[in-house]
Amino acid sequence: MSAQSKPIEPKGSAAYVAEFVGTLFLVMFICGIVSMSVPKPLTPSDLGLLHALVLLAIVYSIGSISGAHVNPALTIALASIRKISGRDASIYIVMQCAGGLAGALLAKMFFLNRGAAVDYGTPAVNDAFLQGGSLALALLVEAIGAFALMWAVMGTAVNPNAPKGVAGIAIGGSLGFAVMVFGPATGGSFNPARFLGPALASGSWSDAWLYLIGPIIGATVAALVYSWLMAADLRELPAQTPRRGESAEPPPPVVPT
Repeated sequence: MSAQSKPIEPKGSAAYVAEFVGTLFLVMFICGIVSMSVPKPLTPSDLGLLHALVLLAIVYSIGSISGAHVNPALTIALASIRKISGRDASIYIVMQCAGGLAGALLAKMFFLNRGAAVDYGTPAVNDAFLQGGSLALALLVEAIGAFALMWAVMGTAVNPNAPKGVAGIAIGGSLGFAVMVFGPATGGSFNPARFLGPALASGSWSDAWLYLIGPIIGATVAALVYSWLMAADLRELPAQTPRRGESAEPPPPVVPT
């Protein structure tokens, strides 16, 4: 039976709680650092490094439990290639959005006065970029950022021939460099839960549609294209030998298979 035709692994309450907690920490730390930085803005490298480190820690801590999606766009993309069931995907998305809201409310509680000036980290289109704040380009930016993130997930967590133990670094790094490049233009969300949490906490809903639709489009396209690449790659690759100190048993997958 090929990797693409394996039955979908059912998830349970532990995975659902892990998605809630993971998304809570992701949103709380990102919105927290944006809120506490007022009035001096953070540099793109500061934001990119924070995103990378937070997501890296989340992937390594809950990846073996839930797959560490912490992003409805990634969950929808994985459902589109049958790596998670529709029922589990729906519960994941609810838990991710709830976790994102909880994280944003905590950031608001911690930095109530300072964070109000930046809507507690709610992503927004910056008119100084993207040819005067073009919404079409902003949509493309959010899609490209999510594409890069999902591409890293596919390459290191879904691909059965991926090197061991690199998923957290690759996935966190992909989010980090995408935020460094695109953060000044759109806030670098690439995650509907990352937008919805602070948007609900602050009441700021500017251009909400592009932050919800763009990441879903980008992540789904990445999943479909990478799945095609894996199916088209007919090479017979030798099994990886464990490094010193590693078990010869295959590790649990970072994403559901």
